[in-house]
Amino acid sequence: MSVLVVDAGTSSVRAAIVRADATIDHERSRPSLPASPGPGLVEFDPAEMAHIVVELANGVLAAGGPVGAVAITNQRGSVVVWDRTSGEPVGPGLGWQDLRTVGRCLELTADGFTIAPNQSATKVEHLLDLVDAERTRDLCAATVDGWLAWTLSRGGVHAIDATNASITGLVRHDVSNWDDAVLEALRIPRSMLPAIVDTSGDVGVASALEGAPPICALVGDQQASLVGQGGVRTGDTKITFGTGGMLDVVVGARPPVDAQAAAGTYPLVASRRGGVDTWALEGVMLAAGTNVEWLRDELGIVSSAEETSELAAECDETGDVWFVPAPLGLGTPYWDYGARGTLLGVTRGTGRPELVRAVLEGVAHRGTDLVEAAEADAGLRIERLRVDGGMSANETFVQALADASGRIVEVSPQREATGLGAGFLAGLTLGLWSDDDLAATWRPRVRVEPRRRLDRDRWREAVSRAERWLPDLSAISFQS
Repeated sequence: MSVLVVDAGTSSVRAAIVRADATIDHERSRPSLPASPGPGLVEFDPAEMAHIVVELANGVLAAGGPVGAVAITNQRGSVVVWDRTSGEPVGPGLGWQDLRTVGRCLELTADGFTIAPNQSATKVEHLLDLVDAERTRDLCAATVDGWLAWTLSRGGVHAIDATNASITGLVRHDVSNWDDAVLEALRIPRSMLPAIVDTSGDVGVASALEGAPPICALVGDQQASLVGQGGVRTGDTKITFGTGGMLDVVVGARPPVDAQAAAGTYPLVASRRGGVDTWALEGVMLAAGTNVEWLRDELGIVSSAEETSELAAECDETGDVWFVPAPLGLGTPYWDYGARGTLLGVTRGTGRPELVRAVLEGVAHRGTDLVEAAEADAGLRIERLRVDGGMSANETFVQALADASGRIVEVSPQREATGLGAGFLAGLTLGLWSDDDLAATWRPRVRVEPRRRLDRDRWREAVSRAERWLPDLSAISFQS
């Protein structure tokens, strides 16, 4: 028995089969390119995404099916609003990175509501204001997991799982239900919102797919990646280094806090099964691989992201050159949207290797910031770091992460562990695996031990130079 996984982001969609032996087969992907009609705006075409999902999924089933279940995983926070009767989107999907509602978030802060611009709440309000100002139409809203569940079930399922619901900004602290006070403030009708369901569990039939398999998992991408790296026990920790970076550490049956903790992490549901939640704390790096793309695309210092590892290895140290990777501001633990990327210590002798190494080490220091914040907020020691994402293939970066954090870094055998984790969660419903089985699947591709200690005090001094560059943006809160 096996599981079909659909992994949907705003920029690409993947489909693959996860086998009972935890292997991935018949993987196919297609770009689903987001649009940026203006600075800070990120849109996508929900109808195009739905078409690609059905096409890819049926193609994978034709090659490797049948399957026992379907799992859906998605970039969190992105929103779709559609007409309940026709099933047609009423506007563009708004990506989680979209910042058009920043001003509205500041207004809500003054009214006592802490909602971040990358959460779903104000995006839903914005779309409703555009197409249904009087709130008289029969519309549906959901994050991408809900939109795809509706698509694959031909309108039979209107649901969102607890991992996605927990970061919409629309739920109570315990994610038991929607928060009526927030809904009233944003004029969002409760009737348009999906049911909050288990992460693992049969929620309906994917009748749009060959064989009509049941949909047995809905899960946000970061929580799926955590499970895909065997993260099911308290203290298990992973960091995904993609365009941004997300640390998630399992903290058990109850979170230590209801909202953002003292060191800047925040609680979210890692999974819900049988109505019982496992919680995690999450720390956020707003820009990770984005900084490598900047070296390649804007500066032309390298011709490929892969080249940065070899080029940085040409020097043993940066020559006291420091780079703070903050093109979009700083997340955990600083939470300063007004910070900006900062390059310090450049001399006439600074060359390409030193600059590239400074960028990689800067991202490694930010990763260590997340680790230290998570330890402080969770009250536990993180001994080992599990990592995936595009930057996990960069050997110089991974060594720098080990050196900055003083911890062993274990690299995932799957560069993108999200799909595997979603498959595991659906497989729990089918009885293919147990928690012990999932923990035992973790076999890192490589373990990297620290070789030297990078200067954390000097790093903090560099960060202080980057903070509050745009003071008006420095008070905005964030949750992913």
